[in-house]
Amino acid sequence: MDYILKKYLPRIEFDSYEDFVENFRIDVPEAFNFGFDVVDEWARVQPEKRAMLWINDAGEQRTFTFTDISRLSNKTANALARLGIGKGDVVMCILRRRWEYWVVAVALAKLGATIIPASLQLTKKDIVFRANSANVKTMVCVSDNYVLTQVEEALPESPTIQNVIIAAGQREGWLSFDELIASESDVFERPVGNAGVTSKDTMLIYFTSGTTGNPKAVMHNFAHPLGHIITAKYWQQVQEDKLHMSVTDSGWAKFGWGKIYGQWLSGASIFTYDMNKFIPAKLLQVMQDYELTTFCAPPTMYRFMLQEDVASYDLSSIQNFATAGEPLNAEVTIQWEKLTGKKIREGFGQTEGPVLLATFPWIEPRPGSMGKPSPLLNVKLLDESGAEVPEGEEGAICVTGLREAYPPGLFVGYYGNDEATRESVGGDYYNLHDMAWRDSDGYCFFVGRNDDVIKCSGYRIGPFEVESALVEHPAVVECAVTAAPDPIRGKVVKATIVLAKGYEPSDELVRELQEHVKHTTAPYKYPRIVEFTDELPKTIGGKIKRKLIRTNDGLD
Repeated sequence: MDYILKKYLPRIEFDSYEDFVENFRIDVPEAFNFGFDVVDEWARVQPEKRAMLWINDAGEQRTFTFTDISRLSNKTANALARLGIGKGDVVMCILRRRWEYWVVAVALAKLGATIIPASLQLTKKDIVFRANSANVKTMVCVSDNYVLTQVEEALPESPTIQNVIIAAGQREGWLSFDELIASESDVFERPVGNAGVTSKDTMLIYFTSGTTGNPKAVMHNFAHPLGHIITAKYWQQVQEDKLHMSVTDSGWAKFGWGKIYGQWLSGASIFTYDMNKFIPAKLLQVMQDYELTTFCAPPTMYRFMLQEDVASYDLSSIQNFATAGEPLNAEVTIQWEKLTGKKIREGFGQTEGPVLLATFPWIEPRPGSMGKPSPLLNVKLLDESGAEVPEGEEGAICVTGLREAYPPGLFVGYYGNDEATRESVGGDYYNLHDMAWRDSDGYCFFVGRNDDVIKCSGYRIGPFEVESALVEHPAVVECAVTAAPDPIRGKVVKATIVLAKGYEPSDELVRELQEHVKHTTAPYKYPRIVEFTDELPKTIGGKIKRKLIRTNDGLD
């Protein structure tokens, strides 16, 4: 057990959270390569070990062993090498949840190339920006007409792209992935010398899905997967040879959190449901039928699943539920525990790193809290001068001690932007610009993005607290709380709400929701403006675009 982890962790088991923080270490080799040192190593010592169970809405199902992934990735690496892809070259992948993503990602790691995971929702403009910013040489895309059309329209303005490859389909002008690898050798020797990689070389670039301006290209090095041991083993609590499911598209950083790196390092089997559309009842049925052991999904999905008859599904096989992506409202975890008998363990982080705070195994989940800091990352809440704030006071979440020991998993900078890199990680700490406070037991509670906090009549109001109060009401599925202009107070609290089934907008419901907030939290925090909508604007990564709502109200 834990064959791979023992290579990099001096200790795997811990007696308490304090023991975990004090004694957890990751030994980072000079030249770690996920493709050879994890995938191929599992294939060598346990050839029939299951790596992934993949299904889709068309009824297809495939099981892949680590030997399968090893051989397919070798064939892919050989094919890409023939196209001129080698160390340092950049390949962008838009593959949804197709099994080919895992194969391509492992192949690129073996080549020493850099992968850019990208979303199905990218437009021509998005693709052009990414291709030119990162000198993308090849694109590998799923057979989706919208995606393929956007890429084709982007090509004339993306001169660095030399080849486009289609997975699971055929199209004029595109190389077929299946045909490309069919005749290639399933042996690929580890590159050495200048062709080999070090742990400090760039393995992965994520483009952040910011709400304004051009996205930044977040760089992670080849040691990045090791940082996700904390994410998978100690927060999601994946188990060797057991099925773990994280609900996410391959274009999001959460894919790296939940569907490949830490999970395979821990020897878990990845369960992938390549769904065309999120249908809560269908997902619940899949969770039941495949008897998953661990499960992770964004808070929004839990909220929508709670609109179904959760108690009618047998989810008893699932030993740990986890969530990340947005703060989890206390009411959601309270209701989930009532219906399943298990709490949801929250994790918090960014595209720029692994899980930074979480409800680890030794910590009892506390509704509304994102848990406690991860080891190695030295997470502290700091004021504007860089001093740690006392208990109960708001501070910016920061990863500290970067000059002393740079933690594996944390991003190493922004591609092509030395100034932004210096500003973010060139000093002693990295400031996430997310605000939180800490209670007397060390639990941290999210307040909001620094620029999301509402200042009204001299009060500072964190949007998350008001949102949490609102979702306790049965009429509210999800909501976004922002500031709105007011001639007297300057700004007031506004709530934009998606209603649950069976509820209709009305002045009476507005008053009811306002009174509900007054009785749930401090009365001055109630939303003076309430609007109803069918859906909230969200980034490609699924986060609510509060800034867009504020902009539409004339504040930004």
